[in-house]
Amino acid sequence: IEVINPLFLLTAKPVVYLVNLSEKDFIRKKNKHLPKIVEWINENAKGDPLIPVSVSYESRLTQFETEAEAKEEQKNVGADSVLPKVILQMRKTLQLGSFFTVGPDEVRQWTIRTGTKAPQAAGVIHTDFEKTFIQALVFNYNTLKELGDESEVKAKGKIMTKGKEYVVEDGDILHIKAGAAKS
Repeated sequence: IEVINPLFLLTAKPVVYLVNLSEKDFIRKKNKHLPKIVEWINENAKGDPLIPVSVSYESRLTQFETEAEAKEEQKNVGADSVLPKVILQMRKTLQLGSFFTVGPDEVRQWTIRTGTKAPQAAGVIHTDFEKTFIQALVFNYNTLKELGDESEVKAKGKIMTKGKEYVVEDGDILHIKAGAAKS
């Protein structure tokens, strides 16, 4: 791995196959070429995901004035946008996760690799935070959504204090405690 990784070979990169179909084929969920493509992937790249998509359909959905109109169109034709599925699959394939920081004026999402420890996650925000990391107060987005607000999360004892070995999970909300940076 140490020999291959520095070469940045495209053939060593994870792959998600997006197959562009006509709008008609996408909506009816049928295409005569799809079985052969699936067969090829199974023979040559077993386990790699395939997502049928219609770029023309996705483009048409962006032309609606509101998201509600686009949802109504999807309901009428019986086909949902696959963009959320594509994004989730890409994040999974690339082994990416997210954590959030929250403040009175801003909520911010930060992208990290799956398996990142708290100090390295803090370093995504600012390198000084990684160097001077003390601890992180952690709770999950789903807990916040369930309980309504951060004060309820705290009242229910759902905020955890985690140290340098904590592996940040997708959807965590972090309040990072760091020391003063050295000049």
